[in-house]
Amino acid sequence: MSFVPLQGPATLHLADPPRDSEIEFTGPQRSLRMPMRGAIPVLTRAMRTADAHASVSLLGAGTLLAMKLVAAGRLHRDAGDTAWLVGPLGPEDEDRVRTLAEARAKPELDAGRAEEILRGLLDAVADTMTRQPAAASQRTWVGAAPQRTATERLADRAAEADATDLVTEVFVSLRIEAPEELLLGGQVSVVPQVHELDAATHVVDASELWLTASDQGHGHGFARTAKVSAGVALRRAAGAWPVLDRLLRRQVPDRLVLDSDELADLLEQGLGALAAIGVDVYWPRGLRQEFVPQARVEVSSTAPRDAGEEPLMTGLFGPDALFSFDWRLALGPDPLTDQEMAALAEATSPVIKLRDNWMVIDPATARRARTAIGRERRGSNRIKPVDALRAALTGTVEVDGAPVEVHAGATLERFRDRIVDASTVSPMPPPPGLAATLREYQLRGVTWLAELTGAGLGACLADDMGLGKTVTLIGLHLHRRDRALATGPTLVVCPASLLGNWEQEIRRFAPGVPVRRFHGARRDLAGVSDGFVLTTYQTMRADHASLGAVSWDLVVADEAQHIKNPNSSTARNLRLVDSRCRVALTGTPVENNLTELWAILDWATPGLLGSRNAFRKAWAAPIESGVDPALARRFAQLVEPFLLRRRKSDPGIAPELPAKTETDQVVGLTQEQVVLYESLVRTSMERIESADEDARRGLVLALLTGLKQICNHPAHYLRQENGRIKGRSAKIDLLDELLGTILAEGGTVLLFTQYVAMARLLERHLADAGIPTLFLHGGTPVPARERMVADFQDGGAPVFLLSLKAGGTGLNLTRADHVIHVDRWWNPAVEDQATDRAHRIGQTRAVQVHRFVTEGTIEQKIGDLLTRKRGLADAVLGAGETALTELSNAELRDLVTLRTPHG
Repeated sequence: MSFVPLQGPATLHLADPPRDSEIEFTGPQRSLRMPMRGAIPVLTRAMRTADAHASVSLLGAGTLLAMKLVAAGRLHRDAGDTAWLVGPLGPEDEDRVRTLAEARAKPELDAGRAEEILRGLLDAVADTMTRQPAAASQRTWVGAAPQRTATERLADRAAEADATDLVTEVFVSLRIEAPEELLLGGQVSVVPQVHELDAATHVVDASELWLTASDQGHGHGFARTAKVSAGVALRRAAGAWPVLDRLLRRQVPDRLVLDSDELADLLEQGLGALAAIGVDVYWPRGLRQEFVPQARVEVSSTAPRDAGEEPLMTGLFGPDALFSFDWRLALGPDPLTDQEMAALAEATSPVIKLRDNWMVIDPATARRARTAIGRERRGSNRIKPVDALRAALTGTVEVDGAPVEVHAGATLERFRDRIVDASTVSPMPPPPGLAATLREYQLRGVTWLAELTGAGLGACLADDMGLGKTVTLIGLHLHRRDRALATGPTLVVCPASLLGNWEQEIRRFAPGVPVRRFHGARRDLAGVSDGFVLTTYQTMRADHASLGAVSWDLVVADEAQHIKNPNSSTARNLRLVDSRCRVALTGTPVENNLTELWAILDWATPGLLGSRNAFRKAWAAPIESGVDPALARRFAQLVEPFLLRRRKSDPGIAPELPAKTETDQVVGLTQEQVVLYESLVRTSMERIESADEDARRGLVLALLTGLKQICNHPAHYLRQENGRIKGRSAKIDLLDELLGTILAEGGTVLLFTQYVAMARLLERHLADAGIPTLFLHGGTPVPARERMVADFQDGGAPVFLLSLKAGGTGLNLTRADHVIHVDRWWNPAVEDQATDRAHRIGQTRAVQVHRFVTEGTIEQKIGDLLTRKRGLADAVLGAGETALTELSNAELRDLVTLRTPHG
């Protein structure tokens, strides 16, 4: 068939019926169009032509597949009963068709088009082979054997094309051979191997498949046509790693010698690309060793080797302390020596002789060795104490963007154990001068704080509200002075409403200890050398320079959620006030997301959790998305030494605390509220759906705020300061009913709302009803706040009306035994803080919590979300109100649409 041009493209021209289809062979000298009956033998023989065009190989492989399907009886008549077609095909046959199409696909012919051609070819071959030539059908021979059926004849033809008991379907792998003479030149050789598809251990070198035929007596067990399948697999491998193209250009693809550059490319690019398509590469034993990065962190030679019993702040973890960071590769458990690291770094070829053995190393490993040696020569293998501690706690350190296992030196390991065990060691005796009997958990808190601050580290005491964080901190102050650890005063930064509480508690529990306020127009720090100085976040923000001029021993951030935004001026200026140690106090270390916890801990111990961006990427984002629950547990282990959190519900914590009962009081909307609600939803959604991204966020927040105000009272939303109150909101009716019962029984109430305007409406309404109230909000002066708290505790009024943000933290209001939330906050932690004004140590009566919720509105839907949110770990709280601005229009509409009880 040498007259048929096989080196050029072959084109299938389909016809109806399929047996009338033709194959056009195109070459540089001539083109030839052949009917299917003549083309079939050409295509089957073309499979043995090494330089056949890819399209010829596609049609040839398809022809052989068609012959097998016909021989197996995979045939049916077409709808008009005029032609034989292939089918029906089973799953294995379908996979063969698709695999063949994918293997033969090329840039100008995608897999989909190749499959379409193959399926047309299958029908054309089948319809052609089932047709007996007319002349033959009319001949009769004396003594001739009986006529054989078409299926019998086709089975014979298939048997001639391929022995049925031999392997035809194969896949390939690559074997690396490395004789000494090649290794000396930095070279290796690659030998392609052919495996039986269903029995991988049946393997033979590809060269044997090309040079011999098993069915001719050579015994390797692969059929002649297995070479077709092997060729397909080799072409696919060459597509993944182009260096193998040199194999395909050979008459027999026996072996390929790789120079140093090609070997390096195999290690860096080829192995991954080949593995992605299922081609394994086998290396001689010992040649391809795995170098495992290891790191060791230890006190550098310029720092004390053993801190002993001295304060670690001035020893191991002093401001001038440094740790050495040694990174090197290891073979198994044995780190490389300095000489071996140098040999690795200086290698110019992937082939290197190490420990009397030849090894192949990938270029990335050599580069890392060079980087490590360069780091040591430049003296940049020193790291800060906090980085060393983070590495010791996590067991890993990041090198060139990848985590590396780290081993702590003996001194650092002892220090790490001391920090990890700080919260579980036996509590120390109460510090002298403390005029209070500390509960065991409080004494453990003082011990824990003493351990961490004694080591020069910061801490975050995150006990539930009402468990005595203030007296615990006072105990720490006295302990440091008793042990001569303190060299200056303690600065407490807190909300303005807590100044009086701090001063009162210090005078009560540490009598004789100096305490002064740095607040208001007349503030002075002259002569401050000991004791406590109390200031507010607002004062600190405005006068951080004066505060920063004092040598503080401790700086305490009370209600530390005020610094949860690290970019705020409050957080930035607080960092400018230096001290020996820092302690954060908060009942809600995470209000919205984990970055808030990072901000608090990074203030207390700068650098502990790395940069903010690195923290978001490594911890916050994956934990908040919930993709890896185990990651949240590992994160808890990392921060646990620096974050002590005890809850009132924990066993042994405040067992004398009375019960707390929480109830959602569901009410409906008045007709006026329904009209306002639905009108606002309709007009706002129209604007939101047509707004750009920036304007949309503001519109969504305005919608949410407006809906909550409507749920409270029409006068609140309509800004009717003197409008009629009764009869327009079921919340007011419910409040009247509850207060009537509570006050008749001699109870007292904390009445919370997040809106000052709503609080003023409630104040006017209760005054009209003759119910005495006290009203505390963000604009209340500090002296007035303190008087109000004292008046309420002394029985001055039965109802204390508070705005949630101003009165929800720090206050001790244990006279109240009922807490009413008129409207819902977006975060359950904030509501819990407010409730804890009454449910705290010192409370002797059971506390009942009433939450007002309007049925079918956004309040009820958000309430359902908050119920689920309370069950999550603190580290996985959502993003609150801001997250709702990211909802799609459809999701937002579903959230805000009013649902009637029957709708």
